[in-house]
Amino acid sequence: MSTAQGPVLSARALNRALIHRQLLAQRSTLSPAQAITHLVGLQAQAPNPPYIGLWTRLADFAVEDLAALVRERKVVRIALMRSTIHLVTDDDCLALRPLLAEMLARTVKGQFGRQVAGLDTDEIAKLGTELAEARTLTFAELGALMAERWAGYDANALAQTVRNLVPLVQVPPRGLWGHSGQAAHTTAERWLGRGLDTNASIDTYVRRYLAAFGPASVKDMQKWSGLTRLREAFTRLGPALRTYRDETGTVLYDLDGTRLPDPDEELPARYLPEFDNILLSHADRERIMAPEYRPRVFTSNGIIRATFLIDGFVRGLWRIDRVKEAATLVVQPFAPLARRDVAELTEEGERLLSFAASEAGRRDIRFEPVG
Repeated sequence: MSTAQGPVLSARALNRALIHRQLLAQRSTLSPAQAITHLVGLQAQAPNPPYIGLWTRLADFAVEDLAALVRERKVVRIALMRSTIHLVTDDDCLALRPLLAEMLARTVKGQFGRQVAGLDTDEIAKLGTELAEARTLTFAELGALMAERWAGYDANALAQTVRNLVPLVQVPPRGLWGHSGQAAHTTAERWLGRGLDTNASIDTYVRRYLAAFGPASVKDMQKWSGLTRLREAFTRLGPALRTYRDETGTVLYDLDGTRLPDPDEELPARYLPEFDNILLSHADRERIMAPEYRPRVFTSNGIIRATFLIDGFVRGLWRIDRVKEAATLVVQPFAPLARRDVAELTEEGERLLSFAASEAGRRDIRFEPVG
């Protein structure tokens, strides 16, 4: 079916496009750095999920492959899209941060504006920069130092204001597999030895967003990025884009000449980590998850649970329970699974345990209903 705006794409057609562009149809031979670039970063609220996210997408991926990039400062952890922590390449860190600066400033004003009311935010940013470049600091340390200057103001609100006004990166051991504890920060410029890319173009990132998440609407990219007023960029790129519509009539954009996969293609089972961007990067998430499953995946305290895909769609949750020397992969389907799906999840689950719990003396898999 076609309209004046182009062919109508079903949810299944959009699902197949998304799964392919997210490197989930088959494991990719891209390097970890190339994959992170293609995906425009990985959401990284916790240290370990990006490792699982790359493991499920890449052939022969090992923990050290990403850990080395973190230690060598080729990838960094920084607040970017949606004001959440992302793991991105050094180049994307320096280019995206200026493009997102207005959104990040607006976000912190909405969250902490009352606590820092009356203060000059330029002065907050200036002092925060000086402190974070003098030595790496946790937010508790940064807030305490800021409060010495502005006595009586909430230290955490001061630190969080700096976090959104100044490009602070989290330094190792934060971001290394299995490491916990409070994150320590310095400025991106100090850590990477280069300045921000003030010539970066939002048009470039429209193209890259579509390459990783398209076909998609303007609202979809706004949901992914946290930015507003993106329609102008899509309009400027008009000759380089083609249009579709989804089944509700929403106009979708894609890179001209990009082939869409067969909607009837069979897809393998995949385990996704917590906070995976595939669940967070569209205004309409029905291309990946049924609406009734959302409350089970998105918790009230902001956690995005680890999920598994069957035939390209979210069908349940998973976690790894550890007791002494044992590690158990607990698989929780939202609805009964076909025997074939159970077998495929079991086989893929064994690979997941070998990666994520390699040190365990005993590894098991258990299927149970969602609690």
